[in-house]
Formats: sequence, C-alpha cells, structure tokens
Amino acid sequence: MKITAAITGVGGYVPDYVLTNQELERLVDTTDEWITSRTGIKERRILKGKDQGSSVMGIQAVQRLLEKTNTRPEEVDLLICATVTPDVLFPATANIISNAVGIKNAFSYDMNAACSGFLYALATGAQFIQGGMYKKVIVVGADKMSAIVDYTDRANCIIFGDGAGAVLLEPNTDGYGVLDQVLRTEGNGEQFLHQKAGGSRRPPSAETVANKEHYIYQEGATVFKFAVTNMADVAAQVMARQGLSHDDIAWLVPHQANKRIIDATAHRMGIGPEKVMLNIQRYGNTTNGTIPLCLWDYEKQLHKGDNLIFAAFGGGFTWGAMHIKWAYDS
Repeated sequence: MKITAAITGVGGYVPDYVLTNQELERLVDTTDEWITSRTGIKERRILKGKDQGSSVMGIQAVQRLLEKTNTRPEEVDLLICATVTPDVLFPATANIISNAVGIKNAFSYDMNAACSGFLYALATGAQFIQGGMYKKVIVVGADKMSAIVDYTDRANCIIFGDGAGAVLLEPNTDGYGVLDQVLRTEGNGEQFLHQKAGGSRRPPSAETVANKEHYIYQEGATVFKFAVTNMADVAAQVMARQGLSHDDIAWLVPHQANKRIIDATAHRMGIGPEKVMLNIQRYGNTTNGTIPLCLWDYEKQLHKGDNLIFAAFGGGFTWGAMHIKWAYDS
C-alpha cells in the first residue's frame, strides 16, 4: 500500500508581549488606519528578554505538540526547523530545540527558504515518511523577526512579528496527508527582498551595523505582484493535478504576509474568504511560523478528509503550494 505522510498533530506558541498599531504610532509616522488598510494587521507578538532566540518559541511549540499527541521524545526520528532567524549560525536551531525537549534518538537540522521554508521543510520531512525510513518526523517553523526589523522603518516594522508552530508527520495508508506539491525558486528575486549583510559575503562590521544592513529590505510593490501571481499559479497547478475544483477545497492555508496578498491570491483561485485561514490581524507576518500557526488556530474547525491547499511565498524568491488531505477530527 502507498504510504503518505499525514499531519497527526499541531502545536504553537506566540510570546506574551503584544505590539499594537497604537504603539507603533508612537515609534514611526504611521496610523492604525493606514496599517490596517494596507496589511490587515492590528497587532503582532514580540519575544522580549535577554538571550531569547527563535529556539525559545520552537521549544514551546514542540513541547505542546508532544504532549498533545502523547509522543515520547525518544520516539521522534527527525526534527527539521524552518527559520531565517536562527539563534546562532551554528549549531542549528533544530539541534537546540531537540536537546531542550529530550529528542535524543533523532537527527535534526535547519532549513532556510525565507517565508516558504516551512513548506519546503514539510515536503522534505514527508519524503522520509513516504520512503518508509522514518515513522515520526517533526517540522517546526520558528522566527523571531523582531531581531531583524528596523523599528524606524515605517514600511517594514508594521509587518513582522514573532512566533512558532510545529506539526508531527506519521505514516498513513488510507490516502490522508501530503498528496502533492509544487515548489519553485527564482534567484533573480534576491534584489527585491533580502538582508544585505550578516553572512560570509558581508560579515558583520561597524560599517554594516551603522548602515543598518542587518535588517529586512524589500521593494513592496514588486514583491506584492510576484507573490500574488505565483502563489495562485502553483496552487492552481496542484489543484489541477489532483483533479480538484475550488468547491472541493475546505481551506486555503496561505502564508500570512499581507492581507491584500492573501485576498488577491484567494480571488485568483476562486476561493471565498470563508475558506481562507487568516490570523495575520493578531500575529503579523511570523515568516516560517505563519502556516503552522494557522493550523494551530483553526485545528478545531478541521475535519478528517478536508482538502487543504497550503501556499507560500518568500524572499529570494521562493514559493510553492501543497495539497494536504487532513487526517483527523480534533
């Protein structure tokens, strides 16, 4: 029988501190109305405290996932962490998470594909299940975006927040789980959405710090057009390959980059707003945390057999879509 990789549990975590639009009004020249109308965001969560990295949130999400699914840490075979804000360049944030939660009989590593990273990591983890090599794979999306946001940049500081989500993948022989995906990359997109310094090409220096080159840079209009077109196109490809119409889709689970991007993508796919998972108004763009946090928020509304389309877009450019048949009733 064909083995598929089914999501059998979801865990999530967001920090306690709430950064509201009203607080941002005191930091930069903006208003609640301006932010809400252009992004759909009302507030975002920020991880505060000394020496607090993405792993702190990933650890919480994974611990909640293990408890919910009654999974012992030593049963886990693999943990992949999708992040663009690792605690340090090495060791991998995945290793830090695994050690903290007691995952000892597994290997773990990080994946960086910008905001598409969770989708890429999910597709990768699914292959280990489908090939029969492993029985339990955890995929984490965790980002502390506040660490790379310039809070004097009115265009970008309003968008991003911190958070983490995690899912457990297990084998399924009844046709549930990851059924198809289309993943893409266009390297020419680097110029429109990137971080200028911090890697081997431009290591940290007094100059790069003074020039604010360790923060997010993007050309919003270009990113918007590319995201809408390509997220919708790959989602349509997946649906066509699986013989699905918009009526067959229970939920579109889009990366929470901007509500206007989400609305335009859903419109191009012919999917009404009642079928679109949305939590950007509460969390902002948590990068690799957005899709699993959507699943965490909407889990009680999911039913066994539901057809879900995941769609994401990120810097570089990276993008993709995935068809998931949900495996359980909450």
